[in-house]
Amino acid sequence: MSFDPDAVETIAFDSYGTLVDVSAVAEPLSDHVDEHDPELVAKLWRERSLSYAMVGNAIGEYDSFYEMNRHALRYALETIGVEIDADDREDILSKYHDLPVFDDVHDGIERLRDAGYDCYIVSNGSEDMLESLLEYADLGDLIVDTVSADEIRQFKPQPELYRHAADEIDRPSEEIAFAAAGWWDVPGGSTAGMQGVWINRQDTLWGPYERDPALTIESIHDLADELED
Repeated sequence: MSFDPDAVETIAFDSYGTLVDVSAVAEPLSDHVDEHDPELVAKLWRERSLSYAMVGNAIGEYDSFYEMNRHALRYALETIGVEIDADDREDILSKYHDLPVFDDVHDGIERLRDAGYDCYIVSNGSEDMLESLLEYADLGDLIVDTVSADEIRQFKPQPELYRHAADEIDRPSEEIAFAAAGWWDVPGGSTAGMQGVWINRQDTLWGPYERDPALTIESIHDLADELED
């Protein structure tokens, strides 16, 4: 499906890795993994948490994404052979409550809002994670509302969460542009009928899927440009 800007009425964003930079967890990790590359440990942590979420979908089990991250952090540290006590692990984990936004986020979303588009977040993050994200990232005035996996106890990329989001937003799926940095996330939104917009922040490869993103961009400003033309 090619991108149809005339059909778009609403924008839905992923949160972690799309609006806020999850690689920032490398900073608190660096105090404990000095013999290892904290960025690689952070990447292992992130990938494991996503894997736990996807397996949970497959076997019909659910726990909050914060809890998934807690287990995944312990796995990452054990994999590299580093022992950290529970209190220090919680301190590292708490970085998820104050992740920095990417440089294009505030100005890019403001452009979309000024152009008349309501903007939402659709996230695997638990409700308390999203509440703290909005506050710390100063996005409360730019985002109309958030939709959490907690609401239906299923994680992305299960199409059910995107369909639930469309119901909550009260728009037909085809009128929603779903923008995410995750190569695994955009296909879920597309399968649910949204126009999938891939923000390729990591300059990585699209998955081996028959369906391509409706639009591939490098920043939110690129999306605003498409919609303003």
